[in-house]
Amino acid sequence: MFKMQLYWQIIIGLVLGLAFGIASAIIGWGGFTTAWVAPFGTIFISLLKLIAVPLVLTSLITGVASLSDLRKLSRIGGKTITIYVITTAIAVTIGLVIVNILQPGNNVPDDMQIKLQETYQADASSRAGSAQEVKERGPLQPIVDMVPSNFFQSASSNRNMLQVVFIALLVGIGLIQIPKKKAKPVLDVFEGLNDVIIKLVDIIMLMAPIGVFALIAQTINTVAGEDPGQVAELLGALGYYMIAVIIGLGIHMAVTYTAILRSYSKMPLKTFYTGIGPAQLLAFSTSSSGATLPVTMERCEDELGVSEEVSSFVLPLGATINMDGTALYQAVAAVFISQALGLDLDVGDQLTIVLTAVLASIGTAAVPGAGIIMLVIILEAIGVPSTGIALILGVDRILDMLRTVVNVTGDATIAVTIAASEGQLGPPKPKAD
Repeated sequence: MFKMQLYWQIIIGLVLGLAFGIASAIIGWGGFTTAWVAPFGTIFISLLKLIAVPLVLTSLITGVASLSDLRKLSRIGGKTITIYVITTAIAVTIGLVIVNILQPGNNVPDDMQIKLQETYQADASSRAGSAQEVKERGPLQPIVDMVPSNFFQSASSNRNMLQVVFIALLVGIGLIQIPKKKAKPVLDVFEGLNDVIIKLVDIIMLMAPIGVFALIAQTINTVAGEDPGQVAELLGALGYYMIAVIIGLGIHMAVTYTAILRSYSKMPLKTFYTGIGPAQLLAFSTSSSGATLPVTMERCEDELGVSEEVSSFVLPLGATINMDGTALYQAVAAVFISQALGLDLDVGDQLTIVLTAVLASIGTAAVPGAGIIMLVIILEAIGVPSTGIALILGVDRILDMLRTVVNVTGDATIAVTIAASEGQLGPPKPKAD
């Protein structure tokens, strides 16, 4: 009996959701979509978030505990963080080159600037307030935040993923330090839980086409609002800016990630993108690398042959600190806003953008819209009014979907690279009958 691959099921759900969203906006079914369609997308994301923390905790503890040498863990960690920082810096640089060449900020009419600022002023002020709270934190606050004082409080929110990673590493290291006879019962429990959670991922993914359909339909509904005509007006005014971001994201995926894969793993690109495809589609529809994490881990292990030891460390860390797509977008957005406001940025300002964007990407939560808050900090670092984000908020949701795809693709690329460098990249797991 023919069974359609998950990849194609999700694509069909995405296309149908897009068509339904456009139709409902034109017909005026916005209320119906919000009340009767959107909840299925919310349920789907909630299910993915439900298993994210248990999956990271159990897989990372079992992965670390399986290591006989802690030097191996530090080596993997050192390589992972180094490559993440380098690829993020490359992404920001690509964004700056593209936006300086195309100069999209010079193509926004003055009347549209005024209209955008008036429309999104309240939202911009709210984001600026959130950014101010982040800015007031001390330089070592991210390290302080990483060490929790209460395990259950850490596990209660997916935004605390770095704390969960820290706890899992600590428990795993502790298990290595005690006699194997005493560690085995504890390990058996975590390994059993890990197997159950992986099976739950398969069950939840049965809902993926419906969830993606609902998420895309509601996204169109949210962007269109009560006036579908404003979507075309927005795209017309900010289309050049969107093109600059999309070109930058495309170059980073096609050039940077391809170069890394070919240099270290020799994995065929078709194999890589076919394997990670469902995770990319989920990233596009959810705009959250955190919510996509369980699927990213499953695809990397089952379809790309990444060992559980590597995936359980590299991917949760990546979902928290590796935000290449977000960093690139922040670079383009910062320069675009300065161009639109008639402010010139010198070389020093652009170097400040590189440094601030790289550091900001490490602290950006893996949730929709978090990049905007960090963008405010970047704008203030280069002396551009933070209220300028009102110019781009209208199309931010669309670009958020695209940059999340890049974030997830980057995580998978580095996972394959690290696994290959450690001799832990094997064949895909055989399919169960």
